[in-house]
Amino acid sequence: MLRKRLNLSVVILALLLMLAACSFMGETDDSDKATDNKLKITAMDYRYGDPPPKDGPGLKMINKKFNVDYQPQFVPQGDYDEKLTAVVASGDLPDLIGFKGDDMKYYKWAGQGAFLPLNDYIDKYPTLKDVPDYVWDAMKVDGEIYGIPTYYPIYDLTPVIRKDWLDKLGLKVPTDYEELKEVALAFTKEDPDGNGKNDTYGIAIGEMINPDYDMGAYWNADTWIHKNEDGEYIPGYISDARKDLIELFADLYDEKAITPDFSVINWADTNKEFYSGKAGIFIGAPRGMSEAYMQSLLEINPDAEFAPIYPFKDPEGNTGYTAHPGYGGIIALSAEMAKDPDKIKKVLEVLDFGRTFYPRDQRNSNNDDFDWWWGHEGTGYTMQDDKAVLVENFASDGLAPSTYLVDNSMWAPSDEMNEYSKDYNVDKLSSLVADLEKMHSDTKHYVNPINGIVSETAQQKGGELNQLLINEQTKMIVGQRPISDWDKMVEEYMQKGGAKIIEEYNKQINDKNYWK
Repeated sequence: MLRKRLNLSVVILALLLMLAACSFMGETDDSDKATDNKLKITAMDYRYGDPPPKDGPGLKMINKKFNVDYQPQFVPQGDYDEKLTAVVASGDLPDLIGFKGDDMKYYKWAGQGAFLPLNDYIDKYPTLKDVPDYVWDAMKVDGEIYGIPTYYPIYDLTPVIRKDWLDKLGLKVPTDYEELKEVALAFTKEDPDGNGKNDTYGIAIGEMINPDYDMGAYWNADTWIHKNEDGEYIPGYISDARKDLIELFADLYDEKAITPDFSVINWADTNKEFYSGKAGIFIGAPRGMSEAYMQSLLEINPDAEFAPIYPFKDPEGNTGYTAHPGYGGIIALSAEMAKDPDKIKKVLEVLDFGRTFYPRDQRNSNNDDFDWWWGHEGTGYTMQDDKAVLVENFASDGLAPSTYLVDNSMWAPSDEMNEYSKDYNVDKLSSLVADLEKMHSDTKHYVNPINGIVSETAQQKGGELNQLLINEQTKMIVGQRPISDWDKMVEEYMQKGGAKIIEEYNKQINDKNYWK
């Protein structure tokens, strides 16, 4: 009897062990299956400064929220072009590829079939539907859209002036180049800061003739508004308007009214010329101005005041600055993804989330999506005076999903909704930015006719030829070459490839009366 009970116990124990084993194996299979079902999404993009850690909290949050295995690779921007070219040459493209906004390789590789056409997906995602048509036009190659633009406002750097200096000298903000010249000379010769020293001048400028103080699209060097005798659009660099501007700079250089060593001074030092109180005219923008620079100037001169300079009227009576292309970068999807519609859907879902715009009053922990995106209040950001402020190690420690998303620039439904002036804590800088925002809101912005058009010769020689023109024009400003040589300079540009660039662009320009 005892033996029977023992045998029965053994059988029951064996059955229990088998059931446990089956249950364990079943759970393991389900777990493996769940892991296998996670879509692997690879990405490659550039970063300024050090890339975030490969396994930071923000990356883990993305994988959990979207149930994906997201594997981004971030490369320092200085090494990115070389790395990207090597990856594309290998044929093993990541699912997502980031491009700088002016990288012509995007158009080249899109034309070779490397990327997924996106025309059929745009209307399905809110942040893609908000992109203006002229920006989508710039993403097209042979009529197909292959890239998703990352946000950048249409307004770019424009001139600002020391209003306190104007008031001291009884002058007004200039409205044309003659008045600008008058003001620049007064800032140089009439002691606008009132310290009794001859230590100020008019216009801060640096190497590459930067900024070039184009007071509207008509004078912009990169804009193709002008036409030659054959009716072809030409670059502003060789236009009569540019010639007039170079003559103005030459006159001001002779009067020591622009930065004396501008031809060799770098951009950081050009900023110092203005923010140390030496020069009275420089540039500003609603987005990305330096509070540290402004604070240093206000420590020198607490009474400093600033004002934007509105665009001048061109000879035809038009006013308005050239619009920034409307995007800061481009995200392309590998053509291989066409084989996996579910993956395309998931990738676009993630991208759309990262592009979502949050109005100022929603950038707090009450908005769950924003709070998640910035890594949660108290970890990724803190609230200071009802304003979300990133913690110092936000990016370096990868504390938030936004650090890892390839497109993490909120796509504003309109530029005015950004309210960049509220980003600044220095009151006078915030006030200047508010004035700049109003100026841009009141001003027309014209789209460059060559926006999004590819010229093979420009890809190969455009930078070199522009540098040639800048070098020769610099010589004209400092008196090393007479401005009467202008036509000779243009002919040299044409012979070295400029004529071909003009021909290639004009074959493709679709004149949509952007300049009217």
